[in-house]
Amino acid sequence: MCRSFRRAPPASTSPSSWRKPGCGRRYSGCTRRCSSVRAWTWARLPRRRSWLRDRPRGAGVRPRRRPVGLGRRGSSRAVSRLLPHGPGLSRGVVRCRAGATQRAGDHGSTTASVGARAANAHPLAGECRWLIDGEPTDNRLAAGSKGSLRLTLCTAGVPAHSAYPERGRSAIDSLLDVLEDVRRATWPTHPLFGETTVNIGVIAGGTRPNVVAADARADLQVRLVTEAPPVQALLEHAVRDRARIDYLTAVPPLRLATVPGFETCVVRFTTDIPHLTNWGTPLLLGPGSILDAHSAHERISEAELAEGADAYVRLVHALAVRKAEV
Repeated sequence: MCRSFRRAPPASTSPSSWRKPGCGRRYSGCTRRCSSVRAWTWARLPRRRSWLRDRPRGAGVRPRRRPVGLGRRGSSRAVSRLLPHGPGLSRGVVRCRAGATQRAGDHGSTTASVGARAANAHPLAGECRWLIDGEPTDNRLAAGSKGSLRLTLCTAGVPAHSAYPERGRSAIDSLLDVLEDVRRATWPTHPLFGETTVNIGVIAGGTRPNVVAADARADLQVRLVTEAPPVQALLEHAVRDRARIDYLTAVPPLRLATVPGFETCVVRFTTDIPHLTNWGTPLLLGPGSILDAHSAHERISEAELAEGADAYVRLVHALAVRKAEV
């Protein structure tokens, strides 16, 4: 190690006057001949840098060098090279679309059929005679689908310290009592669509464990086999005045057209078809199983895709023949 390299040069001196004590050479020139790491670091410094002039006497050495290949605005260039060229460009498109999908998911495309409502107003809608919805039906033609009723139950309480619960009233306790009565209610049935089902999808409320909850809510979805009003009446009877009911969306069950030569079924889920009334007579057929939806093993096989393509071809031909007969 260069023994005469004891400390950083005084802050009062300029780079042109930096000289190694005892040898008369500038630091940047002398240290190129030194094997010490600290000397090598000083040797690689530009000859004039404001940060060196402003450093106090005895301060440490220069910070780490920039990554190789980055300029003065290294951060922006680093971002521009996040993805490689060539095939990496397609991966960039995938990333952009994935991010857009996540952001678009907050705008009601899957809960309020915003996209379907907008498409129903498109000028091309009136020119179509048939509409084929591709929801997963195991490649069977659906003869009907259940309706849907979305709602929120809200309860209010009186906050208090959890050590003195008698001084307050828990909104969560009230909500649990209401939900229990909703679960025990008798719901309508239908010979084609089956039974009405209720799912309590979200429960939220309170602020901290040591505070009696002042508010609580639950998001429910009812799969309808009848029109919404009879079910709403049963809900209001079960809830009474213990909670506020906010109805969000209501879609009635739907009978769908069928075509001879296709296996049929009745699906329990709801589609965008009720919001696409201007696109012609709706049909519902698609590959895959709805039982895999929203699960950890959501998938579709190549055989199902090939079978679905064949089913679409047969369906189009059948509809073309029907049009010719008319």
